[in-house]
Amino acid sequence: MTSMTERPFLFLDVDGPLIPFGSSAGHLRTAAVGSLTSPERGNPLLKRLDPGLGARLMALGCHLVWATTWMEKANETVSPRIGLPRLPVVEWPDFRADEDPRGLHWKTRPLVEWADGRPFIWVDDEISAMDRLWVDASHPGPSLLHRVDPTKGLMNADFSTLTDWLCAAAPR
Repeated sequence: MTSMTERPFLFLDVDGPLIPFGSSAGHLRTAAVGSLTSPERGNPLLKRLDPGLGARLMALGCHLVWATTWMEKANETVSPRIGLPRLPVVEWPDFRADEDPRGLHWKTRPLVEWADGRPFIWVDDEISAMDRLWVDASHPGPSLLHRVDPTKGLMNADFSTLTDWLCAAAPR
């Protein structure tokens, strides 16, 4: 069994947790539209990124890892907008639905393999009860699978949940 003496991984999705799908009202803009380069103009949702999220994520003290279909584009486009350094990126294997139980998210197995027994948090908007059950049965270390409301993205309450788990799981 792995302990929390190792800093946990924090696997981070982009769409939903960092770029909310709800109304853009109230979301901060990180750059004026005229200052964006052409690839960035192609995604109007980037203006929904909260530039303060990077500092809040870094303050958790975890090893941050992109766990998103954005892949390396997350480092190129998202990291600079929210103040994160270049992060490792989970490379997704070819999807094989017949290998996993029905209802298991396609990211679940690769994230458990990446963690390799170490503690981890997974922040995503598509986590289900099946993912939690599978991780509990397949991962020997502590884990928190935290589902974020995709219409709101990461909020204060989400950071409280992450911090509470980290404090509770830390060695005394």
